Amino acid sequence: MANHDLELVPGLLTTRADVAAAYGGAWYGGIEPAVESKMVFVYSDPKVGELHGYTFDGQAEDDDRGPLYLYTGEGPFGDQEFTDGNKALRDHREDVRTVHLFVADGNVIDPVTGKKKKGKRQRYIGQMVLDTVEPFERRRAPGRDDVERSVIVFHLRPDPQAEFPPKFTLADAIPPATEHAVVDLDADVEDVVPAGPSSSQVETEEHATDEAVANIPGGQRTIQRREGRLTKAYKAQLVAAGHTVKRFQISVEGVATTLKTDLYDVTDNVLYEAKGTVRRDDVRMAIGQLFDYRRHIDAPEGLRLAVLLPGDPGKDLRALLADLGIALVVRDGAGFDGFPLA
Repeated sequence: MANHDLELVPGLLTTRADVAAAYGGAWYGGIEPAVESKMVFVYSDPKVGELHGYTFDGQAEDDDRGPLYLYTGEGPFGDQEFTDGNKALRDHREDVRTVHLFVADGNVIDPVTGKKKKGKRQRYIGQMVLDTVEPFERRRAPGRDDVERSVIVFHLRPDPQAEFPPKFTLADAIPPATEHAVVDLDADVEDVVPAGPSSSQVETEEHATDEAVANIPGGQRTIQRREGRLTKAYKAQLVAAGHTVKRFQISVEGVATTLKTDLYDVTDNVLYEAKGTVRRDDVRMAIGQLFDYRRHIDAPEGLRLAVLLPGDPGKDLRALLADLGIALVVRDGAGFDGFPLA
């Protein structure tokens, strides 16, 4: 029976057992829902991921929607699914449950003997919510058996309804990636290109809706998923034409950020970067991303680069792309101008 004697204030050092005693729920899983208290407890331990060769968990760089914490879901073996704790976290809004993030912070020490006790000390970060624009993504990562599988990486944001803001430390930042070999699970598919030593191929993701409302510091704003709609439509055209479409997940040694490409047309050996606008800054960003990605992926000789846009960027930007040898595909009504690539 929960007693709520433990006050959850960001920075609090406690244990899973004490949290369970105060609010209910179990204390041994990574994601523990407490039904009676209408809470979901998320226990993050980035060092566990590092032991298995991936460094997804931790505080990512702030973006235009504010602070972001990445958390890899439950399931040590095989593809992770939306069951048990993963489902509870995904559905926390629908179930009207608050989310509370803890990070492992050293060992529990017996105050009498001075010896380590079972379990780790937990530092309370604060009350969080899943990002409304991209609540989670799929990535590739090895399990405890070192077999690569699909994992769920949740995107946690500070809850604007919380009494206290979250409290992060420098130690909470996502650590730089370490070099590791990535197994290509598509290697048995005849026309799939094997990934390089620092990248793996993952299926392209679809957004369920075209727009979403996101709560960010400074107010609420509507985010149009133009890029997602554009990518989805173009992928559908490629698949309808009989092409195999993938994307790359790239981990760079010494870099914390995991890179992900938009579309890789395996059949025609073309790497696409999509942008939701035709602004010069976005086109220039796409150019830089393509050149960066090309350095890391292991594609067959003759890899071509292409920018995918929702409309004509204008004469000067078309000339810039042509000078760099980058193809251009733009949406034209129900189809795409520039497809198939010459």
